[in-house]
Amino acid sequence: VRRHINVCKAGIARTSIRSGDYRRGIGITEEINDSVLYQECASILEEMKVTSDAALLYEKGGFIDNAATLYIKLKNWRKVKELLPNISSPKILAQYAKAQEGEGNYAEAAQAYENAFEYADAIRIYLDHIGDPDSAVRIVKNSNSVEGARMVAMFFQHHNDSASAIKFLVISNCLNEALQMAQETDNMEVYADAIGNNRDPSDFINIAVYYESKRNYLLAGKYFTLAQRYKKAVKLLLDVSGQDEDKAIELAIQAAGQAQDEQITKQLVGHIMGETDGTVKDLQHIYHLYISLGQIKEAARIAVIMANAEQNSGTYKKAKLLLLGMYTKLKEKGMKIPIGMSHSLMLLHSYSLAKLHMQRGDHMKSARMLIRVSNNLNKFPRHDVQILTTTVFECQKAGLHISAHKAAVMLMRPEYRSKLDPKYKKKIENVVRKYQKNEEDELNMPCPYCDAEVPQTTLYCEHCKYNLPYCIITGYHIVQSDIALCPKCQFPGMLSEFSRSLTNDKTCPMCLSEILSSELIEVDKVPPENFDEEDSNVSSLNKNNTEK
Repeated sequence: VRRHINVCKAGIARTSIRSGDYRRGIGITEEINDSVLYQECASILEEMKVTSDAALLYEKGGFIDNAATLYIKLKNWRKVKELLPNISSPKILAQYAKAQEGEGNYAEAAQAYENAFEYADAIRIYLDHIGDPDSAVRIVKNSNSVEGARMVAMFFQHHNDSASAIKFLVISNCLNEALQMAQETDNMEVYADAIGNNRDPSDFINIAVYYESKRNYLLAGKYFTLAQRYKKAVKLLLDVSGQDEDKAIELAIQAAGQAQDEQITKQLVGHIMGETDGTVKDLQHIYHLYISLGQIKEAARIAVIMANAEQNSGTYKKAKLLLLGMYTKLKEKGMKIPIGMSHSLMLLHSYSLAKLHMQRGDHMKSARMLIRVSNNLNKFPRHDVQILTTTVFECQKAGLHISAHKAAVMLMRPEYRSKLDPKYKKKIENVVRKYQKNEEDELNMPCPYCDAEVPQTTLYCEHCKYNLPYCIITGYHIVQSDIALCPKCQFPGMLSEFSRSLTNDKTCPMCLSEILSSELIEVDKVPPENFDEEDSNVSSLNKNNTEK
């Protein structure tokens, strides 16, 4: 019944308005308070040019855009401003902005134009009427308005700010104008930064020619590379000397990598090896060149040479990370690992593990790693005496007296004795004199491939003839039932040891990446490594060295 009554009243309301009895019709509409009726009655009032009442009914019915349109016609800015937060139509916002501009309310107009996505008009208001270039710049950067960028560029040009003008000319795709201004005002660096590196190669020719004319061969070479004029780029880059020489060579390497041109590569290698000026450059350049060319095997050979140089100078961490990086690249490419590289990496890691175990007070593990290192002492010439001295004391603490005696006897050789720290000399001599012939046998652990018993520090199985992967936590060979991989470097370790180690130090001892125990990758087995037995650096792993 109530619904029927409301339907009847709605009809009376519409009829009353059409017959000119606006007050009665509006009163009944407000009494019923139904959005559909509000819209119907407001529409009738709008047709009859009763704009003010129509706007009010639209507003009460929730038809904000319709109400705002009528309030704009009425220039009832107070009501429009109240409704602004709820207006969704850009067209209506633009109408309001235009009206506010006509009234001279420029701040209000600019904001409304921006809300209506009429960015060019908003920028025009900020520049021409408000004098607020910062807001104009903000809108251009947020909206990528080409027209707006051009206006901002003209503004800065008028105010003699060439650098800013160039940037916005580029944004507005007025590249010729921007280039001409950059050349005339010597602001080519600004233009080059503005266009970035992801353009058509032809866009970089003029930049390169400009820098060549200024005899700035470093930047000329860079932009000739981006222009894909590789021979020209390399020729100019190899003419760079002084403090920018290394940077120029790296840029030339990038050019050679992109060109894949045998003649360019030969020219670059000759320059690095000193054939042009008699000065051999840093070998890292050759390494980076081979990486750039995708010649990974050649890069690996250079990496081993570089790592050996670092190792000989005592910078073991740098040598280790260099080999590890190259090792990872080879694995990613599915290529064979040079056995010499693997051997060097294992020794460097054993050295770092010896120090780690010492810090943690595990003298047995420390001693075992030091024995392995001291049996390859020629790989650590800078610290040979320190290594042997530490080996003596750590072996004594671990009860490995025969090994301690062996290291002490080596220290008494003339080539080492002269470098021995005087405060340790008597202690070492006593170890030599008082030879204790007792030492606990090394524990055996099953080979992960054939289950034959193998001493824990031995990394070669005589039974199945496989090189054994080592645990990067202990340095011992891994066992079949307890394996996890580092999620970053993919090197294996015994899961139990890995988890225990991460409670003390949240980093992988091999790659030094921060990891969590929950990130460890548990695996059933680690397949035998695919070694390159033809490696010229080390023909085969020295089984005697790795097992001690």
